[in-house]
Formats: sequence, C-alpha cells, structure tokens
Amino acid sequence: MEEPEASMRVDHVWFWVADMDRSVAFYRDVLGLVLVHRSGDEWAEFEGGAVRLALHGSGTERVRPEGGTVVLRVSDLDASRLRLEGLGVAFDEHVGEVPGLGRFVSFTDPDGNRLQLFEYDV
Repeated sequence: MEEPEASMRVDHVWFWVADMDRSVAFYRDVLGLVLVHRSGDEWAEFEGGAVRLALHGSGTERVRPEGGTVVLRVSDLDASRLRLEGLGVAFDEHVGEVPGLGRFVSFTDPDGNRLQLFEYDV
C-alpha cells in the first residue's frame, strides 16, 4: 500500500441540509462560526481554523443525517454546554470521557447531523 502524499490535508467537512437559511443561522448565530462564503441555497462555508465546515443545499437529494461528526474543541465543557442549551441546543444526556484525553458531549444540528463539544485534559 502506498503512503499518502505528505501535502494532503483535510480541507473541509460538509453536510447536506434541507433548509440553508435555518442551517446557516444555527452554525453562525448559535455556534458562533464565521460565515466566509455563501452561494444562495446551494453552498455555505464557515471558518473553522485549519478545516472549514461547509453546508450543501439538498435540492433534490435526500438529507443524510449522521453522515459524520464535527468535533468542536472547547476550554470549558460545562460552560459551553450551558450557553448552547440556553440557545435551544438539546444535548445527549451522557457526558463521555476518553481517559487521559478529555470529556465530550454530543448533540445534533437542525438536520440531525452529529456534533460534539470536546474539552481536552490539561
């Protein structure tokens, strides 16, 4: 098996969405990501550091929830969860832990796509 090119990096992650306006509002206004590009109801991109998050309008395609998980790194899991709950985000009841690495909690966007908040141990 050949090794991948050294310059290959993840560029972006995208999700199908049923309602572009609703989804843009969720990622921009609720999660606080910066919208950097939008093409009507077909495409929107958010600044995400080294990796951009994009939304693809579903058009005639069926929205496919739970096709991936976006992990958002936070410094205070409990405070971040409380803030998002105040904005209407419903979290899974279970707070997970990866021993020696950190804690996480999962939730979904308006189309059912999975996201997680992750707080790394110091």
